Amino acid sequence: MKILIMGAGGIGAYYGAKLKLAGEDVYFCARGDHLRALKERGLVMRSGGGETLLAIPSTGDPAEFAPYDLVLFCVKSYDTIAAARQLLGCLAPAGVVMTLQNGVENEDALCTVFSRESVMGGNARVGAEIVAPGILVHSGYGYIEFGELDGAETPRALRFAEMFRRAGILGDLTRDLKTIRWIKLMGNNGTNCVCALGRCSLARAINDRDGYELMRQLMLETVAVGAAEGAKMSADDAEKALRRLSKISSLDKIRPSTLQDAERGKPLEYDAITGAIIRAADRHGIAVPATRAMHALLKLLDGGRPRMPAAS
Repeated sequence: MKILIMGAGGIGAYYGAKLKLAGEDVYFCARGDHLRALKERGLVMRSGGGETLLAIPSTGDPAEFAPYDLVLFCVKSYDTIAAARQLLGCLAPAGVVMTLQNGVENEDALCTVFSRESVMGGNARVGAEIVAPGILVHSGYGYIEFGELDGAETPRALRFAEMFRRAGILGDLTRDLKTIRWIKLMGNNGTNCVCALGRCSLARAINDRDGYELMRQLMLETVAVGAAEGAKMSADDAEKALRRLSKISSLDKIRPSTLQDAERGKPLEYDAITGAIIRAADRHGIAVPATRAMHALLKLLDGGRPRMPAAS
């Protein structure tokens, strides 16, 4: 299968590397120094104490290697529309764009550029970071949860699931995309916000009593809003998520993406997380004071940083 990784940062590069190792025809779309390193030296993936060098064709223009059967769409949410427009004309006749981005609004955004039948959604469940141009460090997890927008178990979804299984990255093919996306957002709202503003690893945040309680409050607010939006979730999902996180042996190495961006002076992807929850909360008249506070602080933190140019 011919696959484009649109946005070969930590998440995209990890899944692209795993698919390449499984024998798939993979291409990276990246930019800047990272793109130059991928072209000149390839991708170095450090995972599980080992190191692998992969030569994966890389470009700044997705049309260069088009058409694609599958695009794993991994750009930051603030670049969604600009990056999607770059992909016009790049899909094979039955090609699919699958968003693995943070938030719950990107599927609808992609449907303004592509036909609804060409879009699928999913969750990236992986700890990964580009620590230097062309160098990927994998710190935890490493699977994809995904599904059709309408919940159907289609032949193409089953083919993708089998491909992900062969690559060792299949988490679940779901019939309830809304629920798994809101559960992922629940985790993002708790971990990304606290770690970015606290400038700390996930282990430090969760092992601090006040940090733990703040993450819990943010997750519970997300549950209330997600349930109002139609996701099948309850307070028990927040408690299970916190217990599961507490048991991860490599927790001290997991650095949420918003923390990574804050430390590097990059734009922060807060609006797809806190902003999406606030917009949904307003639709239902639900109070989310902790999420609003995180949103205000992240906006202030982000406001003094120059925006990276959007893809064009």
